[in-house]
Amino acid sequence: MTQVPDKVIALVGLPGGGKSTVGRQLARRIGARFIDADAELETRFGMPIKAFFAEFGESAFRDQEEQVLEQLTAAGSEPVVLATGGGAVLRPANRSRLKDRCTVVYLRSTPDELFRRLKHDTQRPLLQVADPKAKLKALYDERHPLYEEVAHYSIDTGRPSVATLVNMITMQLEMAGLLPLANASAPLNPSAA
Repeated sequence: MTQVPDKVIALVGLPGGGKSTVGRQLARRIGARFIDADAELETRFGMPIKAFFAEFGESAFRDQEEQVLEQLTAAGSEPVVLATGGGAVLRPANRSRLKDRCTVVYLRSTPDELFRRLKHDTQRPLLQVADPKAKLKALYDERHPLYEEVAHYSIDTGRPSVATLVNMITMQLEMAGLLPLANASAPLNPSAA
């Protein structure tokens, strides 16, 4: 089992881009702890994010999200894979923390791909609108440049399986020297052994 670098590996991207699903598998693969920022917020709130949004509004949510990200991005004693909320990059302080404290992987998805995945979703507050496809396009237009700004690596999610996405991320981190090569002791040419 490999170990991640001192920095937190943070996954960013639009809602439905696979941050939690891919993050869980990546953490398992590299022997890290998985943390979902939205789940941490729900624990803190004592209610689902959707209910918090309805009662207190988006600004109050973003204030709480900023506090949680301050805590979660601080380097700890154990390796961590962090799935951020889709809007975590909206605040400059969060972008700075992510870029400076973490190895950031942007799971890049098109609005059309996301709409196919999320068209029946009732839990994401920002998508509970008359035209969720148009909302996803607006979110992409607003947030894509911010994800690009903080990302050290970008992976197109397209239609690959979760396992393929985890392999792609792991390979990027290995090539960057942030993870030990999985087969470093294996001969380069197996037939030569």
